[in-house]
Amino acid sequence: MPAGHGFDRETWSQRRGAAAARKRRFGWVTGALALVALAEIQAPDAAGAADVALEQVFVGQRFVRPLQLSYVPDGSGRVAVVEQIGTIRWFQADGAGDSGTLIDLRQRISTAHNEEGLLSIAFHPGFARNGQIFVYYSAASPRRSIVARYTADPRALRVDPASELIVMEIGQPYGNHNGGQLAFGPDGFLYIGLGDGGSAGDPHGNGQNRKTLLGSILRIDVADATAAKPYGIPRDNPFVNAGDGSRPEIWAYGLRNPWRFSFDRETGMLFAGDVGQNTEEEIDRIERGGNYGWNRMEGHLCHSPPSGCDARDLELPVAVYGRGLGISVTGGFVYRGRDIPPLIGRYLFADFGTGTIWTIPSDAKPLTEPEPLLKTKLLISGFGENAAGELYVVDLRGAVYRLKAAP
Repeated sequence: MPAGHGFDRETWSQRRGAAAARKRRFGWVTGALALVALAEIQAPDAAGAADVALEQVFVGQRFVRPLQLSYVPDGSGRVAVVEQIGTIRWFQADGAGDSGTLIDLRQRISTAHNEEGLLSIAFHPGFARNGQIFVYYSAASPRRSIVARYTADPRALRVDPASELIVMEIGQPYGNHNGGQLAFGPDGFLYIGLGDGGSAGDPHGNGQNRKTLLGSILRIDVADATAAKPYGIPRDNPFVNAGDGSRPEIWAYGLRNPWRFSFDRETGMLFAGDVGQNTEEEIDRIERGGNYGWNRMEGHLCHSPPSGCDARDLELPVAVYGRGLGISVTGGFVYRGRDIPPLIGRYLFADFGTGTIWTIPSDAKPLTEPEPLLKTKLLISGFGENAAGELYVVDLRGAVYRLKAAP
């Protein structure tokens, strides 16, 4: 399973049989990654008028537990691929030309738990000028999540590890539910996704506790970061003047494990895939100050208490799906490319366990039924987009694919 997907201890036994069957089917070997040919790993299933396929890119490259693809905002056409083991490698988006290693943090990170490691990268919007990148990784002794800034040579696309500036350290009571997504919003601020702290069922009540950073999406200002003051608080953050002990970094809360979120590059809307517990996976459109319900609710259902919960102050998901369709949601992107016109303006997401990719309209009302787009045999740990808005799918088993119109 991918980092951050939070398969809980009490539900894992129910899923282990299916996972074992998938391992036998794909011929997994400990310490090895066997790539499967395109024809064997995808089978289109039309949604609306869209007829799509996946095409493997960076053929011949071997990735170790890849989690994310992000484009380099410098006009070079390059993209970076995050590997959970602690490395980030760059390539030309079309797979041709030069490639290299952006950063190697294997000596710094902890991978003690299946959901720990190097989980995300965000390039500063001014990267071409300042060379700044931000990463999210796990560390040990004590167990914690770290958001750090590094400085790269923008031309060579190589980071000096000694340039690290620790922006934020967040204590983690357990090894799972780390969240881990970083992204700069259209407002220039850095957004950070944090899970509820882990175990199962939110035993510490972090999801509904605004006095902790856990179970939230944060919004901070890193424009003038220094060792003495690594980040600032935007004045319009919703709980800056709450007066009740709420952490001012919080943008939205009540999240269980927002493994992947993204901004619609056209509208600025923020979408997150929040991994469920036993019953439902959910897609949320994240609003300023929104409470997304965990652990009072899971998806659109009561969780604690199991019935009669008060949902009056909560934001309902824009989409949910149950255990009959999947087990762990991977948030994606609103498609804004040009190659697949029927998908323009639709949000794409996937289930890690089943490999199904769905879509919903970006302006979907709460509890919109997802439309299946593509059935694959991939372990979809992440999505990505290039500078033109074309989408990529990341397979934990070691490959990256581009979404394209079917021939």
